[in-house]
Amino acid sequence: MLAACRGPQSTFDPAGTESAEVLHLFWWMLGGAVLIWLFVMGLSVYATKAHPKAHSERTGTKLILWGGVAFPVVVLTALLVFGLQMMPGFRAPADGPRIAVSGERFWWRVHYEAPDTPGVAKFLSGKGVPSANELWIPVGKRTEILLSSPDVIHSFWVPNIAGKVDTIPGRITRIVLDPTRTGTFHGICAEFCGDAHAQMRFVVKVVSEADFAARVEAERAPAAVLDHPGRTAFEANGCGACHQVRGTGSVGLVGPDLTHLASRETLGAGILPMSVDNIQRFIALTEHEKPGVQMPSFATLPQAETRSMAEWLETLK
Repeated sequence: MLAACRGPQSTFDPAGTESAEVLHLFWWMLGGAVLIWLFVMGLSVYATKAHPKAHSERTGTKLILWGGVAFPVVVLTALLVFGLQMMPGFRAPADGPRIAVSGERFWWRVHYEAPDTPGVAKFLSGKGVPSANELWIPVGKRTEILLSSPDVIHSFWVPNIAGKVDTIPGRITRIVLDPTRTGTFHGICAEFCGDAHAQMRFVVKVVSEADFAARVEAERAPAAVLDHPGRTAFEANGCGACHQVRGTGSVGLVGPDLTHLASRETLGAGILPMSVDNIQRFIALTEHEKPGVQMPSFATLPQAETRSMAEWLETLK
């Protein structure tokens, strides 16, 4: 039971103001629940063992009115007031950057707002700094995440930092992440969305403001493209129709942006560590590694060709 109390994806190991306050509320509710349980069990023992005699109708009526009506009303009202007092702080305006995140089957499209792409509409429409499956946010700043989806309802959740908010097709929903310490934290989709729902993960990197600014600036740059046989194979097999590698002729917007693919920790929305072997495996056995994903498998290609593509993609940092 104690194994889930710490770690990069545990609500019991808060790294944000919202998660800390929700955990505080949980402990109060747990303590209250234990006390109520002890009271009910004690009352049951009293009525069945200590004094098993019949009790008067008046005593039973008092128990129902005080224990079944008055007590729950007081307790639930107190919890409601306590919970409502927490909400304004969670929804207060952000003082940090804005990041657009789109939940898609089965990965996360990310756009950072850049100085030359002001306005929500612009960077929600793909005018910001693109990335995928990995968010970098500054510590000590309230970062506003604008959530959307082009297909079905997903749910954006970083347990250590904040609660969960749905991404709804046709709507923009918002959540504010207010991290209190640096580190790497894991996020998930918390709404069943299809075959690969359990494989729709992402990473949140909480860093200093300077490191955040440097990361966004690095993401804005085109790929450090090498004259490599893998690039020729990538373009010849039509990968550029779905994926974008800025600095090349590959400008597809259907799948994740691969401009700086190798700078991310994981592959396939958090299911595999980033490495040449895993990139090759994902290319050749996509549907095996991630059932339901829209990318087809390229198992019919020669292994030397998929290996060359993987080696080139691994240089995109």
